[in-house]
Amino acid sequence: MSSYTYKRVFLVVMDSVGIGEAPDAEKFGDKGADTLGHIAEHMNGLNMPNMAKLGLSNIEEVKGVPKAEKPLAFFTKMEEASSGKDTMTGHWEIMGLRIDTPFRVFPDGFPDELINELEERTGRKIIGNIPASGTEILDQLGQEHVDSGALIVYTSADSVLQIAAHEDVVPIEELYDICKIARELTLDEKYMVGRIIARPFVGEAGNWKRTSNRHDYALKPFERTVMNELKDSGFDVISIGKISDIYDGEGVTKSLRTVSNMDGMDKLVETTAMDFTGISFLNLVDFDAVYGHRRDPEGYGKALEEYDTRLPDVFANLKEDDLLIITADHGNDPTAPGTDHTREYVPLLAYSPQHKEGKQLDIRKTFADIGATIADNFNTRMPKHGKSFLQDLN
Repeated sequence: MSSYTYKRVFLVVMDSVGIGEAPDAEKFGDKGADTLGHIAEHMNGLNMPNMAKLGLSNIEEVKGVPKAEKPLAFFTKMEEASSGKDTMTGHWEIMGLRIDTPFRVFPDGFPDELINELEERTGRKIIGNIPASGTEILDQLGQEHVDSGALIVYTSADSVLQIAAHEDVVPIEELYDICKIARELTLDEKYMVGRIIARPFVGEAGNWKRTSNRHDYALKPFERTVMNELKDSGFDVISIGKISDIYDGEGVTKSLRTVSNMDGMDKLVETTAMDFTGISFLNLVDFDAVYGHRRDPEGYGKALEEYDTRLPDVFANLKEDDLLIITADHGNDPTAPGTDHTREYVPLLAYSPQHKEGKQLDIRKTFADIGATIADNFNTRMPKHGKSFLQDLN
């Protein structure tokens, strides 16, 4: 008989699916933010019967999603303890860290000092240096880049420095080397850039196409996470989507790449068919990148409904000693001004076929409670932050 309650834990992060303003939202300029609530209002109700059965509207009522009389999952919402509202901060906290110095964002582009040093170290001029979407910046500057060989540098509402280059102009290996230089230059606390991203593309003016040779250079977590403890104790840590990039590979035993939310759900279902002991950790990035930042509540709503249709495939493969945890890492209210994330509570739903019926859990004061619960389940070293709710799941 195993010494843990759950042999496999499937952790799903619905990237940016917040469930209402956090108590300190006003400090972040996010008073009134409510990603799920405002999307549901915009759609005149969301059709999410499977999340409804788990107990989504038992946390906070979402228009169109009925409250469950007997929710399948244990349910509550979580407050972020770290100082920030970005992807890395949220994910690192989920795995037991607390970030008190937030990663920096650059709404006006990067400082001249950094750009000048990057030009000097790489031997290439830099154009752009503005916040932009990856497709827009290619339309604006792709031809100038091809003609001049200058690097296209841009950022977003996240803490990222992205470098785009045509594969025929800047060979892939050179672009990767350039990104490594950028990573080295931005390790300084005055920059605190979460990720450097290589964004190679091909094609010609009017028909630029980003390739699959993207590569992320993230900061390493500044301390060991629950994932490190699991891996070092011989457990499996399967990352799906951008999870491996977010933790810079730390604590990952197997990494599965994805190209979309639906591909992510396909990969999740694949892992439910695998025999492993440990965690399968999925990030569904489209909610954030494709709809939240682009302020598209209609597209966001449809994506949520599409995701919901895939949950029965997951449920069907869960065994008695499996645990499914569904949560988020921050908000990104597509009805809010600007393009930045929003400081919100995130939902927490924990379901296992062995549960007879779900119940309400206390509101969690930190996302790290998830990491603490996973560590508790597998009897590994507990993180410094977080309180396990393992014993409450009965």
